[in-house]
Amino acid sequence: MPFSTVCSSLATFAQNRKHEVLLLIRLTLAPIFIQTGLGKFMHFHDTVGFFASLGLPFPMINAAMATATELIGGTLLLVGLGTQLVALPLAFVMVIAIATAKLSTVAGFSDFIRLQEWDYFVMFLIFATMGAGKWSLDHIFCRKKA
Repeated sequence: MPFSTVCSSLATFAQNRKHEVLLLIRLTLAPIFIQTGLGKFMHFHDTVGFFASLGLPFPMINAAMATATELIGGTLLLVGLGTQLVALPLAFVMVIAIATAKLSTVAGFSDFIRLQEWDYFVMFLIFATMGAGKWSLDHIFCRKKA
């Protein structure tokens, strides 16, 4: 079998599994953010203190916004509702986390791309551009509209 045929077959297989891969990423990523949002909520005073220690302005407001974004955004991501919209504030939270809490640990490009927050940011960009896939409430509601 020629190499081009193998590549074409693999590309077709991957394209046909796109929706399952998006579901798998959602089911992996969403519980992480639900859990961290819930942790921030349950220990809100500590979260505000941590945000203050980072020198963030208005630490209580920023802590509340991050908590709500992670908890509500993670829940919506889990079921695939408003995925493209909710992915953007979640990506923004990752940018803020990198800039305020992680950037000081980065010595170079290889350190930067190893950051978990960078991985999450990239995954959120995937959802912002591709949506949640057909195994989501977005797909069910959009299909009914059409």
